[in-house]
Amino acid sequence: AGAKDDTFNVLDLAEYTKNRPWWRKIFAPNSGSSAEKYNVATQLVIGGVTGWCTGFIFQKVGKLAATAVGGGFFLLQIANHTGYIKVDWNLVQRDVNKAKQQLKFHSSGSKMPPEVKSRADEVIIFLKKNVILTGGFAGGFLLGMAS
Repeated sequence: AGAKDDTFNVLDLAEYTKNRPWWRKIFAPNSGSSAEKYNVATQLVIGGVTGWCTGFIFQKVGKLAATAVGGGFFLLQIANHTGYIKVDWNLVQRDVNKAKQQLKFHSSGSKMPPEVKSRADEVIIFLKKNVILTGGFAGGFLLGMAS
């Protein structure tokens, strides 16, 4: 019986996906910029509507968060004034100094890590390719924040 010589090509998925932008991994391999798919009016409408929704929600959540933080701070001040809680200021000062030292240590190397730099480059490329959609989103976001 003759032996077959089977040869297989091995595809390393880790290497394959490393060189592909994240939005192409999520949407589709042939998914390009929105400028290739939609006309200018459609891009502006999509960007504006999603931006307005995001801005509106961001505004409401921001007000809620500010109210919660302010109310919590107010309650802590009342509890401190009435004697329910006592603050060990020496311990607070020691922890703050320790945090300052750690921040100085981490910020001494001001060079950006390569992972962050590559992600920032991907975002810049995405924004350049989809400038109309991004502009619509920014305008809609500002309108949503104002309403």
